Amino acid sequence: MRARTYLKLGDKVRHLTYTWWGIGEVIEEKNSHLPGGLCLVRIIFEDGIERSFINNLDHEMCCYYTGIRIVEEFSIWET
Repeated sequence: MRARTYLKLGDKVRHLTYTWWGIGEVIEEKNSHLPGGLCLVRIIFEDGIERSFINNLDHEMCCYYTGIRIVEEFSIWET
């Protein structure tokens, strides 16, 4: 069974609870090819600390369920 990943390399994210971390960027993805293996992402935040999270939407501790959200980049000048 293939893991349903949430984040990919280069995504900009923020945490809903820990706002003082600032905006983060996904700098590494690790996906296990073994059944039951973990999919992880490493994110560096504006506070200078790298944090690792589970990146499988089928896992109850996925970074999405713990508060990580993708920051949508847009320009008010574009229509």
